[in-house]
Amino acid sequence: MASTLSFPIIDMGLLLDGEERPAAMDLLHDACENWGFFQVLNHGISTELMDEVERMTKGHYKRAREQRFLDFASKALLPQEGGGKQKQAAENLDWESTFFVRHLPEPNINDIPDLDDDYRRAMKRFAAELEKLAERLLDLLCENLGLERGYIARAFRGGSKGKGVPTFGTKVSSYPPCPRPDLVKGLRAHTDAGGIILLFQDDSVGGLQLLKDGEWVDVPPTRHSIVVNLGDQLEVITNGRYKSVLHRVVAQTDGNRMSIASFYNPASDAVIFPAPALVKEMEAGGMYPKFVFEDYMKLYVRHKFEDKEPRFEAFKSVEKESSSLIAIA
Repeated sequence: MASTLSFPIIDMGLLLDGEERPAAMDLLHDACENWGFFQVLNHGISTELMDEVERMTKGHYKRAREQRFLDFASKALLPQEGGGKQKQAAENLDWESTFFVRHLPEPNINDIPDLDDDYRRAMKRFAAELEKLAERLLDLLCENLGLERGYIARAFRGGSKGKGVPTFGTKVSSYPPCPRPDLVKGLRAHTDAGGIILLFQDDSVGGLQLLKDGEWVDVPPTRHSIVVNLGDQLEVITNGRYKSVLHRVVAQTDGNRMSIASFYNPASDAVIFPAPALVKEMEAGGMYPKFVFEDYMKLYVRHKFEDKEPRFEAFKSVEKESSSLIAIA
């Protein structure tokens, strides 16, 4: 296992004006270019709110979801007829209990059963803080890339002149103890389809790993930090300067890992393509395709646990076909 000692941890207080800002911006740029992941401290979200969300999330799992997961788990690893059938079945399982909350464009938190009112209120406050943090981070990325302020946020909003609404939602997950971590993953390896992902994870039970230089690297759990990773859409917009990376969750035998991952993504009708300022003339329109985000998501849901490159290639083929039809017409 590769060391976690050099995992990028960024103090956002240093990204304000001051002598240390250039070095902090360089660290952020390096993290985006060479890791696709980093951790932020002093991000502006109160520790009291984070503690409240953590306590309520763990309580909600215990009260409303644990027994359902135990019922699933009791059947999931039953021996199956035929030599490799159990192993094959486990390879297509994720050892997690999840529910999803949509914040934008239309919130659905009031429609989710089993959430008490205090939990709903805490999650709404937390989501509002994460939305602000996501937009702040996107502007910092623009600055490092030499793009005008707000360029990525406008690209995400879609609509006429970037006046639409991004999609923003939160996946709340629990990863209970697993008796056979050799057989089943907590969550299989994948890249994230969307834009920028903000993760509030358990600080006592690890398991999140990313693939770097051919080795799986642990993402260190740090109290009151937010882990940030980049999705496929940012790879396209930055023309490959910043890349999404494979990551997974390794099931643990002890402890119940909490994961609250919030996805700040383009609007469904947003047209995604490389920023012209990041495309060299010789690249003839950029090495990445142009597509509607909703179309990309339709492809992604069918191929989430496969390599991302064929997804990009599929849209390049669509572009070529469209260009040919226009030329014929």
